[in-house]
Amino acid sequence: ANMSRTWLKWMPAVVVPVLIASVAVAVPLAANAGVNLPTKTPAQVLALAAGEKVVALSGTISQTSSLGLPELPTTGADASAGSTLELLTGSHTARVFVDGLTKQRVQVLDRMAERDLVRTGPEVWLYDSKKKTAVHSTLSEHPTSTSETEGMISTPDQLAATLLKSVDATTTVSLGSDLRVAERTAYNLVLTPKASETLIGSVSIAVDSKTGLPLSVELFARSQKTPAFSVGFSKLDLATPDASLFVFTPPAGAKVTEKTPKVDSSRPAVPRSDAAKPTVSGTGWDAIVAIPAGAGAAAKGSISLKSSPLFGKLTTNVTGGHLFQTSLVNVLLTDDGRVFAGSVPVAKLQAAAAAK
Repeated sequence: ANMSRTWLKWMPAVVVPVLIASVAVAVPLAANAGVNLPTKTPAQVLALAAGEKVVALSGTISQTSSLGLPELPTTGADASAGSTLELLTGSHTARVFVDGLTKQRVQVLDRMAERDLVRTGPEVWLYDSKKKTAVHSTLSEHPTSTSETEGMISTPDQLAATLLKSVDATTTVSLGSDLRVAERTAYNLVLTPKASETLIGSVSIAVDSKTGLPLSVELFARSQKTPAFSVGFSKLDLATPDASLFVFTPPAGAKVTEKTPKVDSSRPAVPRSDAAKPTVSGTGWDAIVAIPAGAGAAAKGSISLKSSPLFGKLTTNVTGGHLFQTSLVNVLLTDDGRVFAGSVPVAKLQAAAAAK
């Protein structure tokens, strides 16, 4: 059940870029003959990662995607829609700085441009040098929301934490050969789904041998030897970053927007009926998430995708609807407005849709 909830987090409202990109090394990991760490069991490495207490770091992250998607346009009528999906293709680099729980900076280095997310306490800035826009918001009691981090690269430890929390009986945990990542030695923790029909072949997490910090995560599609999606540190420094990195002043000429935080209503929220809530069928890696037609944010996500000028390029017509297909995740948008998503073959999604 825990693994099912993990995949549900990866499948919100057909916003697949967030699903995978939130859910991720320019160079694939390889065992280093010079690395020979003290022997540990898989359980001991899991415990090492669970006990990780790194609170400050500076680093460079590389992310690669090879999901079988077409090349997305960077100019023309499709460019705006394509920009929301760009992290699903090719390689991307980001610099990250962390000082405790409330000071973070992420710089995604695009071609001839960059996007910055800077958080200091409750203050958050999101800057796009290409669009020359700066959005300022103030957090309430909750951490940075999806809308504020959309289009940014997550760190390996964020993705690894989601996966490791969900290790259960549906997963075989083993150790591969010891690794060297970002000039640090690491244990190679391998998660292999027991389910035979999932698209996921395995997940490889490099766990720093000294601190337990996940240094990289690689997701392999079934029967593929190179990762379909990966993210990892290429450089890493565990010293506290300079405080000036967490101070952001909008550059001259930038259009500044103040994003007003949502005000909590004193009136109790009206609960959704069970019929309007996403449901999960199955357990583990081959679970399927079903989102009913008109289910709030899910419906908006579906409408957004369908109205995109890239819809025809990114989906194919299949029996019962349209399919958004990658090597790791399939999403079926049915003709009657429902959504079925999972790391399973399309036939399983179609069967689930027909059974509802």
